[in-house]
Amino acid sequence: MEERTLSTALRGSLGALLRRVYARFTAEALRDDPQSRDFVVLDTLADQDADSQHELAERLGINRTIMVRLIDRLQDAGYVTRTRNPANRRSYVLSITDEGRKAREAMREAVAARDARITAPLTSPERQRLNELLSLLLPEPEPLQTTAYLVAQAHYRLRRMGDAFLADAGLRTRHFGSLAAIDELGPCPQQRLARRMNITEPAAAQIVEELVQLGLVARGQDPHDRRRYALELTGLGRERLVVVRDAVERLQAEVLDLLGADAERELRPLLARLLPEE
Repeated sequence: MEERTLSTALRGSLGALLRRVYARFTAEALRDDPQSRDFVVLDTLADQDADSQHELAERLGINRTIMVRLIDRLQDAGYVTRTRNPANRRSYVLSITDEGRKAREAMREAVAARDARITAPLTSPERQRLNELLSLLLPEPEPLQTTAYLVAQAHYRLRRMGDAFLADAGLRTRHFGSLAAIDELGPCPQQRLARRMNITEPAAAQIVEELVQLGLVARGQDPHDRRRYALELTGLGRERLVVVRDAVERLQAEVLDLLGADAERELRPLLARLLPEE
């Protein structure tokens, strides 16, 4: 995989497609009733603690002020705990409690109705086949779960696998695309990075800040507009691209091992049909 094609390879990966479908389910849930929003937060925390309220808000596309109120309410209900983040004493790690896990299970009916709405473009046999293929990406097959659940769990598993491959470099899977895109576009303004990554500007700002703190990205002056920054990889950032490229290749190989080439080709169009036409 040549360095200049890394960004393109990432955008075309099964992991990226799975992330977009996961984001579709999440966005639909956030437009539903407040209990659906509670479910999305609890379901996300059930997979992995959040480093901060800000990070969770950006991950789920929830306004930060709303997220504060939401977490306050979930904490008051005994569903979520806040613990001082040892890596950043100004923020709190968010964790789900045992009571939160019980509440999450009780909220699944609303999830089932949303699941049927989003998977409506598929026939019943196609929906069943999609669930079977998604189950292959999980540690234990779970074909009787909703499509939303299987999409989320498959997305979470691939993210954890990517995190493990990047752990020694101090990176996370969420840094994959941004490093590759900055390498391809740089020097570029943050707004252009957000458009390339198909994420909000606040989400891009959070990732960029993490990469700056790691010494992988530098903010220079945009030669086309001196009022804004232009992002570039540092020397260390370019070195880390080697690690990212290796992690991407290892992750794609793991996916093929789990699915097989034929099933991987079958899964892609089924997932793509759950996305709105662009």
